[in-house]
Amino acid sequence: MADGAYRCVAHAAAGLFRVLDLRIDISGQQHVPASGGGVVVMNHTGYLDFALAAFPFWREHGRFVRFMAKQEVFAHRVMGPLMRAMHHIPVDRAAGAGAFRLAVEALRAGELVGVFPEATISRSFCLKEFKSGATRMARAAGVPLIPMTLWGSQRVWTKGRKPTVRAARHTPISITIGAPLRPERGPAADAALVGVMNGLLEATRARYPEGPGDDPWWVPAHLGGTAPTPELAAELDQLRSARRRETPG
Repeated sequence: MADGAYRCVAHAAAGLFRVLDLRIDISGQQHVPASGGGVVVMNHTGYLDFALAAFPFWREHGRFVRFMAKQEVFAHRVMGPLMRAMHHIPVDRAAGAGAFRLAVEALRAGELVGVFPEATISRSFCLKEFKSGATRMARAAGVPLIPMTLWGSQRVWTKGRKPTVRAARHTPISITIGAPLRPERGPAADAALVGVMNGLLEATRARYPEGPGDDPWWVPAHLGGTAPTPELAAELDQLRSARRRETPG
């Protein structure tokens, strides 16, 4: 599979991280597989999560992660051609079977497939309810789940806040890669994955080098911050969805 476009984007992303002087701290690099397929499962707090999550795999072994992303991104006149050139996988939320099949084929071919099981950015910066699929996908392809959590990316660019270079510069970003998991069977499979992800996220937050400061908007409410509670965040997401449905075209 030709990956010239992905390689260029990876170098550009690394250059952006240097320009912003993001203080990226990665734990668990030993769990990055040198070869073979795997479903990389991540939490989602900011718009740079794709690039940040792919970074350790590129840095350690020159590997690329094929992300599953909503169909609308592929329809964008600029991002669409770029996403297709990097062989990411479009997801039609009204008919997800095709995306599932493409992902399993990629996994069986030895690719890494990236999944945000929350589907959208979490406004509360806590884990949202997981969509089903990551565990079934890994089991169908006979590959492991690779759990991963990120913290700090919401401070660079997230929902509801205008990004600025000044605010983003020197921001710490903590990333934790967990040990590969054998996908379980049955209804407890997703619950087990959520438990692992919550544990990793707590560990990632615990080693984060900065406290809430004077404006703790990026810290979850249950940790003393002013981010929306999960309940309020769910209401805000519902309102946004309703407005989109009401908007013609």
